[in-house]
Amino acid sequence: MSRKLFEKTIKIDPVFKGKIIDLEVQDVELPNGEQGKREVVHHPGAVAVICVTDSEKMVLVKQYRKALEKAIAEIPAGKLEKGEDPRLCAQRELEEETGIKAAYMKEVASFYTSPGFADELVHVYEAADLSTGEVHTDEDEFVERIDVTLEEAKNMIKTGEIHDAKTMYAVQYWEMMKK
Repeated sequence: MSRKLFEKTIKIDPVFKGKIIDLEVQDVELPNGEQGKREVVHHPGAVAVICVTDSEKMVLVKQYRKALEKAIAEIPAGKLEKGEDPRLCAQRELEEETGIKAAYMKEVASFYTSPGFADELVHVYEAADLSTGEVHTDEDEFVERIDVTLEEAKNMIKTGEIHDAKTMYAVQYWEMMKK
């Protein structure tokens, strides 16, 4: 790695250790020799699933997001457990949230959600060979499944009903694959 783009960690102060994230403040040596501080959020990673039914509808779940103080529609997604295989997590999350089983998961992409301060990596899969399973969300998770056409999904982006990057990415991916 180029020295001019590297920041050496000098000191780490743990600030918060939570159920989902950990936060620390790092003292760093900047490429120019000066010192700075970085607030870093550690997250175990997540999966997200692009699921389009045989009737050409994308499966979304609508849920209330406390950080936003509103409900938004999203593709099924969930947090990885330590050491968990992302593909298996994607299959589990899809069935838990939507009642759909996928015999096959194709890895589409992975991306960092907010690399300026967090290390969360989201693995995106496309579900295939679908069958009916059973919805069984976590005890503190309340979701409503909605199936939408491509045009409905694009309109939901315009109105802010879809307002997160992973779902916007999924809609764009779906549109590209249809061409």
